[in-house]
Amino acid sequence: MEKIEGRGLKIGWRPASTVILVRERGGELQVYLLKRSAESAFFPENYVFPGGAVDREDRVDDLWEDRVDMAPQEIMERLGNGLALEDILAYAITAIRETFEEAGAMLCRLSGARSRDRMESLCNRRLSQGLKRGWFWETVAGEGWILGFSLLARWSHWLTPELMRKHFDTRFFVAGMPEDQRCSPDTRETIDGMWIGPRKALQLNLEGKIALSPPTIVTLHELIEYEGLQRLNKELETRSWGAPRFPRLVPLPKGALILQPWDPERHQEDIQIDAGTLEGKVLPVGEPFSRLWLRDGIWRPVGL
Repeated sequence: MEKIEGRGLKIGWRPASTVILVRERGGELQVYLLKRSAESAFFPENYVFPGGAVDREDRVDDLWEDRVDMAPQEIMERLGNGLALEDILAYAITAIRETFEEAGAMLCRLSGARSRDRMESLCNRRLSQGLKRGWFWETVAGEGWILGFSLLARWSHWLTPELMRKHFDTRFFVAGMPEDQRCSPDTRETIDGMWIGPRKALQLNLEGKIALSPPTIVTLHELIEYEGLQRLNKELETRSWGAPRFPRLVPLPKGALILQPWDPERHQEDIQIDAGTLEGKVLPVGEPFSRLWLRDGIWRPVGL
């Protein structure tokens, strides 16, 4: 049941990509978070990083290779680490496409005197008309865009818990926000967006003022230690995907508990949880944790 294929893909789990967009303001590291719509099938009304599932068009490997700013060997060295080239291409293309669809940031470059006008036109179309399936390949091929794989870096590899309705095998990338662009929600799949420091976002979630998805909480907790882009970029130079993170979902009479892979009881067959004690085990921001408790629509870190 927990078998993972040699290439790092979970059997039966749909490949997906997530992008942690980062910038620095006033010496502080900030990330861009989007609020999913109430109609979303995956973490509705939660704040998440932009991302989504790999589409069929994202896997036209022989066509995409000429539209990337890195040679195949460079791609393998930067984004590989256990993945075949065709899988890296699909994950990275999805990351770039979804970042624009959901957040409005295009991790590509376009040469020519009218490149800014073409970018503005695409951004306006995204908000006014929406983007139809297949738009990305048509735009990249038709207008000569070059995909910025060099802007992406590895962060983590997540597998959705088995008891959740939808199952994704997701690569979390980090990308610096292009200075000449700005983010905005698409007003369809995502209805709000914000640039915010990791610690502040976690505090607002703890207070119930915003709702963060579980992988977002874990990732923001990891990012607390990076005060600015310089330290983060240093980490990204050598960071690998790491071992797949496969949390376990434990349903409760009211709410649920997610045990992270490093939880001491994660692999036990029977787990006894006294739900009545969880309120008193909620942890402050910054405290290490291995469990997230869902209560009233908010996931909060709790102690053992």
